[in-house]
Amino acid sequence: MEKNEYAPALEKLYTKSLMLETPSEFHPILHFYFIDTLAHIDFTICTLSFNILSPRNIMNMEYMRWRIDQEKLDDRDIFPGFVNWLKKEHPDTFERLPTIWKEIYDADTEPAYRSFRIALKRVEKQPLPPQFFYAIIDEMFDKNFLKSLYEDASLGHLIETYRATLA
Repeated sequence: MEKNEYAPALEKLYTKSLMLETPSEFHPILHFYFIDTLAHIDFTICTLSFNILSPRNIMNMEYMRWRIDQEKLDDRDIFPGFVNWLKKEHPDTFERLPTIWKEIYDADTEPAYRSFRIALKRVEKQPLPPQFFYAIIDEMFDKNFLKSLYEDASLGHLIETYRATLA
């Protein structure tokens, strides 16, 4: 681990805290995708940091199987459409979203989750540089972004506005 260039990125993720936030008051859909994104970041970094059959990776694989079903519960499946709606209807808010949400859920971009791993190019197998993880971890824990996740905050209101357009 000492020589692995991804270990510091993993440590950066694990030292982050939501101590000053109340995640139970985040909008339920935004809460799911926030935690889901953290799990994908964790899974990808762990895959690059540890042997695929390490206990850590086995745990990640178990969660990832479960989350596929969880993504389909309630109205959670509207999230990708919501991100694309923000891009069209509220581009200023879209631009303030974490890069990983813009890249993964924007229908016009190539990045995607592949086997629960973050892939910026669908066919490329090269690992992402550690600096990529530092940047997206900082964005996911940006105070203004976290404040926007509450039910009565900007993204919370906007996702409800979007949901109303689907009815």
